Amino acid sequence: MLKSNRMRAFIRCMLFATPFVVSSVFAQSINFIPHPSTQEPNRLVTIDTLKKWEKDLSNWGRWGKDDQRGLLNLITPEKTRQALTLVKEGKTVTLSINPFKRVGSDTGGFGENVHRMARIDPETGAVRGALDIIQLSIHDGLNSPLDALCHYQGPIGRKPGEPAVSYNGFPFTLTAAGCKESAADRMGPGYITRAILVDMPLLKNVKWLEPSTPIYVEDLEAWEKFAGIRIGPGDALLIRTGRWAKRSAEGAWAYGLSGAGLHASVLPWLRARDVSLLGSDAVNDVQPSGVKGINRPIHQLTQVNMGLPIADNVYLEDAALEAARLKRWEFMFTLHIYQIQGGTASPFNGLATF
Repeated sequence: MLKSNRMRAFIRCMLFATPFVVSSVFAQSINFIPHPSTQEPNRLVTIDTLKKWEKDLSNWGRWGKDDQRGLLNLITPEKTRQALTLVKEGKTVTLSINPFKRVGSDTGGFGENVHRMARIDPETGAVRGALDIIQLSIHDGLNSPLDALCHYQGPIGRKPGEPAVSYNGFPFTLTAAGCKESAADRMGPGYITRAILVDMPLLKNVKWLEPSTPIYVEDLEAWEKFAGIRIGPGDALLIRTGRWAKRSAEGAWAYGLSGAGLHASVLPWLRARDVSLLGSDAVNDVQPSGVKGINRPIHQLTQVNMGLPIADNVYLEDAALEAARLKRWEFMFTLHIYQIQGGTASPFNGLATF
């Protein structure tokens, strides 16, 4: 029993620990195996492929040697003004989840999400003032983290003694106080841009994508044809797999080890399209990834090499309903970034306005 409890605790810790590399051997040991299509010769991505892409897809130096914002630089004043023209109905829906309302096995176990009053009489329990304390475990599976560009480190396959780096070649320096470079407080105060919602269950006429379903370039381009939209520079790209719908209907599951998401072969396409932010209602990477030796290749290359911030666990259900009603899957996207000094992430605080 003790051994079983330890294994369950270990799995909970691994579900959303995105900086860690989880091998496909570990995934198979607990009956999570990659989708068979990820092993087809024309789709197979290897560690050597990723090492080549580290250079080929890099944005290091594109905005100067001191840049710490990456592809967010493409959200220019002109891009923001264009986004304003997408407001037709004047209706706004949230893209964030409420971590205080949900519990379940899909939490990462990194810490509690707590809301309480600050001044409470220790003897009587009486509240002495309307003064709140809020604690968030940002990378938890029941939160929506907007990862800072220091959340991952490279290069892939780093040799002993080789220095770790983050985006734009900055030394990866992580202490108890967080990151020294490329942290959440270096990403800018917030942005307004065009968002494109890619609703994969709607495209495939299902309620949700089944666990471990990979999303390929042809799926994204099929969505563009369906929606009459081309995803382009400065856009926020939001991928709906139906994770929250499945959770609501069937309960929590280990989606951090067996979730639908983007396959690593999408990385060159993302670089070519120059999107400024990538978000998903799951962990963005299909799980398991199908890349032997690294289970979060989308996280790895987008953050370290491309400078593309990503948001996991985004709540897309309300936006999907409104977009389907209007038959319009582009909208004004508003993002506020909490200025957490040294933070490896900011709570994702996004709004969709139609």
